[in-house]
Amino acid sequence: MNVTNRHRIDFDFPYVRWCTMMAIGLFGCVVSRAQDASFESAPIHYLSAPVHDPVAELAAKVDAGDVSLKYDPKHGYLKSVLEALEVPVSSQTLVFSKTSLQLRRITPRRPRALYFNDNVYVGWCQRGDVIEFAATDAKQGAMFYTLSQSPDETPKFVRDRGQCLTCHASSRTQNVPGYLVRSVFADPAGHPILGSGTYTTDHTSPFEERWGGWYVTGTHGEMRHMGNQTYQPEDQQDDLERGANRESLDGIVSTTPYLSPHSDLVALMVLEHQTQMHNAIAAANYETRQATHQSYQMNEFLGREPDFLSESAQRRIAASVDRVVKHLLMCDEFQLTSPVSGTSGFAEEFSGGGIRDSKGRSLRELELNTRLFRYPCSYLIYSDAFDGLPVEVRSRIITRLTAILKNEVDDPEFAHLTPPLRSELLEILCETKPGFAENKEHASSL
Repeated sequence: MNVTNRHRIDFDFPYVRWCTMMAIGLFGCVVSRAQDASFESAPIHYLSAPVHDPVAELAAKVDAGDVSLKYDPKHGYLKSVLEALEVPVSSQTLVFSKTSLQLRRITPRRPRALYFNDNVYVGWCQRGDVIEFAATDAKQGAMFYTLSQSPDETPKFVRDRGQCLTCHASSRTQNVPGYLVRSVFADPAGHPILGSGTYTTDHTSPFEERWGGWYVTGTHGEMRHMGNQTYQPEDQQDDLERGANRESLDGIVSTTPYLSPHSDLVALMVLEHQTQMHNAIAAANYETRQATHQSYQMNEFLGREPDFLSESAQRRIAASVDRVVKHLLMCDEFQLTSPVSGTSGFAEEFSGGGIRDSKGRSLRELELNTRLFRYPCSYLIYSDAFDGLPVEVRSRIITRLTAILKNEVDDPEFAHLTPPLRSELLEILCETKPGFAENKEHASSL
């Protein structure tokens, strides 16, 4: 496989200065000062606005004495916080590339464990100083925290004050505070071989570019990925057979120190989709708030009606609508050429949750033969982040989606949605998502 120089996403949680500088040196992921300032000023106020993400809410309960976190010598507070945040152990994935905050704790022999649900991401290292958290606030997007792993201290969540944005607010996160999943050519020590390139992966990525620097348990037929192996700088050809179709990590790495022996393939695929879907929603939130704020400021200056939206603001919002809709409807999704299957039970646990219509259909149902989801519309349409979008953009997204699903939009980007599939999706959304039923009769092509 010829390697091209692209980018990927991984959960990097740089939060102290030395690690931030290391991250800049490794990946050159520097947010511009102008962009950083725009997050701190009106109307965003990223660092000063109150937040209500799940980790912030848990921290408040711990501080008030309403929740007690338990420490154990092997995993510290990990089990307790996963339970409190309702993050399933089956979501565990293991990453061994040195691409995050506690990089000195991470090697192919001691990978970092990641756990997630719809709104929270948790990172844990063997002998780690802290547990790392990223959580989605309905208004502010990704928020970052750490929790000390010391049993001698009262558990205290520490919110990042902007250092994480060095890597977590760039083009890789759609230019807002967001999430990353990176695929790299990692050497035997776990260092990325930067000269070989890196990848930014999501549901559109070719299989062969995914999961370099990760362990992967699961089967995937004839398809190949970059996981379960390290590379040498002098390697010219990649032998992707070495890491293929492994249902166990026995003989590669000891999983005894972890909560699970798995690094589930299906969990990795859902993780890739979810991170960039979260970013698209947050980007639409930020863009709409900034566009309307600037338009309203100009209204006062020009003597226009206070709620007048300029043409420029309208265009910015329309572009945000387009990006969110494309992510929601899984446009350009990589088509699987073999069935995939995980090992941890994540697929069953994930599919078993969520909202169902009267026919028992759910957007969380997995397909896993030719695509990720049976019904290609992201389950994050039910998220607090989607509901927290400004009405100027949320209503337009619903109108646009309804028009597409009613076959009123003739656009090749949505050719993957057959007429029967569009009809099913519209039925599910009209029954399970407020805003669709009343919009169904009024939608028109946009």
